[in-house]
Amino acid sequence: MTSAPLQAIRGTRDIWGTEIRLWQYLEQHARDILGRANYQEIRTPLFEATELFQRGIGEGTDIVSKEMYTFTDRGERSLTLRPEGTAGVVRSLIEHKRLSQGVQRCWYQGAMFRYERPQAGRQRQFHQLGVEVFGSEDPRVDVEVMAVALEFLQALGIPNLTLELNSVGDPADRQRYKAALVEYLTPYAADLDPDSQVRLTKNPLRILDSKDPATQAILRTAPLLPQYLGKAAQQHFEQVQEGLQALGLAYELNPRLVRGLDYYTRTAFEITTQDLGAQSAVGGGGRYDHLVEELGGTATPAVGWAMGLERLVVLLQKQGEPPAPELDIYVVSQGAGTATLSLQISQMLRGHGLRVEMDVSQSSLGKQIKRADKLGSKACVIVGETEVTTGQIPVKWLATGVQEIVTFPNGFRDATFWQKNFR
Repeated sequence: MTSAPLQAIRGTRDIWGTEIRLWQYLEQHARDILGRANYQEIRTPLFEATELFQRGIGEGTDIVSKEMYTFTDRGERSLTLRPEGTAGVVRSLIEHKRLSQGVQRCWYQGAMFRYERPQAGRQRQFHQLGVEVFGSEDPRVDVEVMAVALEFLQALGIPNLTLELNSVGDPADRQRYKAALVEYLTPYAADLDPDSQVRLTKNPLRILDSKDPATQAILRTAPLLPQYLGKAAQQHFEQVQEGLQALGLAYELNPRLVRGLDYYTRTAFEITTQDLGAQSAVGGGGRYDHLVEELGGTATPAVGWAMGLERLVVLLQKQGEPPAPELDIYVVSQGAGTATLSLQISQMLRGHGLRVEMDVSQSSLGKQIKRADKLGSKACVIVGETEVTTGQIPVKWLATGVQEIVTFPNGFRDATFWQKNFR
């Protein structure tokens, strides 16, 4: 009996074809721009001890309470597929004692996992690009990470970007605000949406993120977090704004902006676009000066951001498909003894930095040359039985039909000839 074909698990998907070129395009831009700012790449494990995320993200968050992929391994340890990148980076820098070595600028990209309802630009296995800076509470670092984020998005050609900015204050500021918010919302508790009713006792700041119209109507006259900032947090917030203004970076103050993770302090920001519909945020972040200490390290100020790559790809797809990589040479062959020679020639040409495909279809030379033309190759190297004997190999320039003879092996070893014709 034939088994049913297997399919990708709901909330995961394959990435290939023209779409993979978009991923490679944005990943290369990230490497270039973050490299120029001297951020160093870090790669952390896909799974960590569950406790890391419980302590780092906060047990009152939806991520920890509803969305994490947690399992027990054969050693009876509770492990979790990482739902975000920052906690793992912090764990790594603590473990390897990097935080005592001055300011650390890191960046990462890779797969994250949350049990959410799949939709356009959001999957259960999704990918994030993020940066983290440890070891400085200077407001200029907050400005720098936002500037780098905007530079990256603008380099991709993402249109209609808005930087939304707020300060969530220091822990004492937030506690005062939480008390005021709970006092205001308690008389309306029965009118809040179900999630907000739960959050009222567990994580009241998350109510500000509710998309429920009735809850939003109640929030219109609620107290605002910036009204509760202490002197230090207010001064820091003003200096961040001055830095953005000095760089000519436009921003909008959003006093209701809070981040979805408990560890944020002071600066909080999101970058949004009008081109994503309801899911308008392409990235966001802020400062988290107490997370390192919360996870067992020495108190270390930090700031960073993360972006969902799937959403960026959706935006890039609206701009059209990227150009296919140009194929320099297509090596065709037919007849006895041609297999080895075509293999040698292909490898020699790749050694000159050329993009080369070797035909292995064993179809007629005419069909192979037609395929070369279809693929947009600039030239064909034609290997037949006569060429094996004589070592005189025709190279056909497909745009003009002109052929010239190159001697094997010396002609194919001549880097000057090939680089002159293809670069």
